[in-house]
Amino acid sequence: MSKLITVFGATGQQGGSVVEAILADPALSKEFRIRAVTRDTSKPNAKALAARGVELVTADMSTPESVAPAVRGAHTVFLVTNFWESVSAAVEAAQGKAVADAAKAEGVQHLVFSSLLNIRELSGGRLTHVSHFDAKADVEQYIRDIGVPATFVLAGLYMSNFFDVIRRSEDGGYLLAWPVDGDKAQMPVYDPLDTGKYVKAAIKNFPEWKGRRIYGGANYMTPKELVKQFSDVLGKPATYQQIPQDVFKTFLPDMIAQEMLENLLLLEGPGYYGGQDLAESLALLDEKPTTWSEYVEKNKEKYLSK
Repeated sequence: MSKLITVFGATGQQGGSVVEAILADPALSKEFRIRAVTRDTSKPNAKALAARGVELVTADMSTPESVAPAVRGAHTVFLVTNFWESVSAAVEAAQGKAVADAAKAEGVQHLVFSSLLNIRELSGGRLTHVSHFDAKADVEQYIRDIGVPATFVLAGLYMSNFFDVIRRSEDGGYLLAWPVDGDKAQMPVYDPLDTGKYVKAAIKNFPEWKGRRIYGGANYMTPKELVKQFSDVLGKPATYQQIPQDVFKTFLPDMIAQEMLENLLLLEGPGYYGGQDLAESLALLDEKPTTWSEYVEKNKEKYLSK
């Protein structure tokens, strides 16, 4: 009888990628049946999953008791939490811990958590507002503390975010304007739709990689390298401009301005992953991650129509 994997956020980018990766994998699709956790089982993309034999459930992540039915009977659980839904580190951490407690109580044998590093600690207290990292790091530490067997998959800087931040300039080209040195900042560029590739690696390398982190990212790029490749693929001029921190913050709502500023300052130091090499993580994948050039090519028309 096949084992059950519960996938949280199954109609989102990360969770949806995990579902697709398992369904498409000849071995894992036989080894696992999928329970997809989504907020609305009536949405078209949720119904499309059901049509492919995926079990659909909703789950209240506020307490271990309310989330327990979603993980009951599961051998493996993929958990992704969403800071931006509440814009609250406390809410995100509480939800992640509730799922962890339920997983422990229900005897889940492998929890794969979409985590990030604790930037407050990594920066020695210099960067104290990168809450969407620190909340996930808090959940990761809690999972370790309560002894749930786990692997931690870390998502790099979303390639999809650049659709919003690379803007049309007055000369008809494109401009990326950030408050960091375009030659020094280092970004692990990551297509969130590649998440399933990393989660497959976590599953296939368990228990050898129990308690370890798999770092997501096709490679590290500087902002200027990213803009150069963007220009080459589109065949349009694109430039990088370093701007003052206070000017950058005026582009954003007050409630997230400092958060996003420090998120970018992190790229200069101590680094998104604290300088961690990606090679060992990439070696685990049986499918290559999407490169930035490939991503831009795939979304070329979307960028050109901006």
